[in-house]
Amino acid sequence: MNQWHYDEGLVRRIEHIAIAVKDVEASTGLFKTLLGINPRQIETLPDEHVKVACFELGGSRLELVQGIGSDNPMSKFIERRGEGLHHICLEVEDLPETLRLLDAAGFPLIDSVPKPGSSGTRVAFLHPKGCNGVLIELVEQPSGA
Repeated sequence: MNQWHYDEGLVRRIEHIAIAVKDVEASTGLFKTLLGINPRQIETLPDEHVKVACFELGGSRLELVQGIGSDNPMSKFIERRGEGLHHICLEVEDLPETLRLLDAAGFPLIDSVPKPGSSGTRVAFLHPKGCNGVLIELVEQPSGA
């Protein structure tokens, strides 16, 4: 992918939408009722200092994310802004090339180089100030996924 063709697009799909919550268990009950399904999993990610409940919705996921402890980005986010939309994650085919193209187009990058994500993915974030106030995560699936 050496050129950006608007008719082809950079993004494959919305991979997930993350909602910041104070209490994953309480919020899971709410979203079970709203969506009519059980979460696929609830897991604690100690390295990220979060607890996550994942709901599968077709080819995308809805993630409820609770910060663990008071000194982590998710808890600080909730303290500043309250519960609600935290970020939208978009799946791309070639993350380094996508970052290069977006940087050249003037998007402010939080991560200029992909970093390891969950389940063998690579991720990078775009700053909300360049995306109408929305934190955007870009994800590249592992080879063969």
